[in-house]
Amino acid sequence: MRKTFFCLFALLTFLVSFSGCARTKTNDLVFVKGGSFANTNSSYYGDDIVINDFYISRYEVTGYEWKQVMGDNPSEFKGDNLPVEMVSWYDAIEYCNKRSIMEGLEPYYNIDKETKDPDNTSEYDDVKWTVTINENANGYRLPTVAEWEYAAGGGQESKNYAYSGSNNVDDVGWYWRNSGNKYLSGDWSWPQIAGNNNRTKPVGSLGPNELGLYDMSGNVREWCWDWYKESDSDSSYSYRVWKGGGWMGDEKCCEISYQGKYEANGKGSDTGLRVCRNK
Repeated sequence: MRKTFFCLFALLTFLVSFSGCARTKTNDLVFVKGGSFANTNSSYYGDDIVINDFYISRYEVTGYEWKQVMGDNPSEFKGDNLPVEMVSWYDAIEYCNKRSIMEGLEPYYNIDKETKDPDNTSEYDDVKWTVTINENANGYRLPTVAEWEYAAGGGQESKNYAYSGSNNVDDVGWYWRNSGNKYLSGDWSWPQIAGNNNRTKPVGSLGPNELGLYDMSGNVREWCWDWYKESDSDSSYSYRVWKGGGWMGDEKCCEISYQGKYEANGKGSDTGLRVCRNK
């Protein structure tokens, strides 16, 4: 009897331990081989732009990962495997540097919190830290818009999908129609969304793209490094770019070519990040 009890106890201990280990996803970095844009749906296709090799995280940064570095999880929807949200562009930059230092890497950003960025013309951004880069540093950083779009479009493995990994957004992305209790129809409607318990979903719940990257269409909008430009001649610096669309947004926002804008100090329950590193 004692032997049977011991075996059952050992089995229970193993199962509890295993379930604890399985609770959080390992967000490894995926190597992205550089080159010119192969995806014909990309806004950069046909341009004389070549992307260098780099690494990008397989999933959006999770609440668990954020808490390990920053000490708490600011998200409206909390969960170890849910993407972190309610973080500003400045929060994202600071996370990259702090994570780099924790892992013994050279921080990619120089953050001057005392000097207002003279280029930032936003009337709503009350932070305006001056942020510059250490171009050759090996630490974590946000992707550029071009890097993000190149990776989302499948890089050199591209199959010319409009969304990241499919031409059917429901296969790969959480957005306003499918991120709640039931599948919504008709036109976009906030009352419909609010009444449908729409929210973020655990990272990696839907299909990956050609490079094995998840949620680059939908779930949360992802901050990029770049300033938003209406055109090449636009000289204003009021917004930072986000890419990928989110759980409350339209399917159009989930297309790899779509480019959104937000004040750098803006925070939303559909706005998070994905990190990169230089090769």
